Amino acid sequence: MRLRNKPWVPDLIAANPALIVTADSQQDLAGKWGARFANPDLPIQLEIGSGKGQFIIGMAQKYPELNFIGMELQSSAIGMILQKQIELQLPNLQLFLGDGADLTEFFAPEEVANVYLNFSDPWPKTKHAKRRLTYASFLAQYQIVLAKNGQLKLKTDNSGLFEYSIMSLNQAGWLFDFISVDLHHTERQAENVETEYEQKFAARGQVIYALDAMPPIKK
Repeated sequence: MRLRNKPWVPDLIAANPALIVTADSQQDLAGKWGARFANPDLPIQLEIGSGKGQFIIGMAQKYPELNFIGMELQSSAIGMILQKQIELQLPNLQLFLGDGADLTEFFAPEEVANVYLNFSDPWPKTKHAKRRLTYASFLAQYQIVLAKNGQLKLKTDNSGLFEYSIMSLNQAGWLFDFISVDLHHTERQAENVETEYEQKFAARGQVIYALDAMPPIKK
């Protein structure tokens, strides 16, 4: 869902270069993301499409032994996350205003431990399939940036996107480590950090689909 433009966001981003970078301003960050964190040696977790930030902030708070990057295309959305991070000052959280379609421009091979896709736009029309974040071209980029034993972790309320993602991953040779058609009624729910959308959909009684998958073994 596209948010209304927030004219104050560019100034807020410009005033906080230690907490956030943009695709236009970043210079040769690929392979050097660790240096932006208090502890550069912690594994990097990347969420593509962070929305208003409930998941990425919750994860950073829950797992201080990991570093997190919240990547978002909408400046209004990431501006809202930045407001929260200015208050919280989480040492293991960085924000990035950029496009997931350009992932290999911003991250070095095997730089990311896990990639999270939470309630991504399903792009239901067939003509828009290339925009789905589990389309073959996106999977190829995840495979490059993911570290050995790294995983793609997806959650969605959309059965069409879930089925498409399983098909797309399977065709690309990915290996499934976890698949659920009702995440909130599995043992994993006890440790599940929910997004804003997830809470809203679950409250309506909608099931939440989830999967973890690993790319083909690198030769």
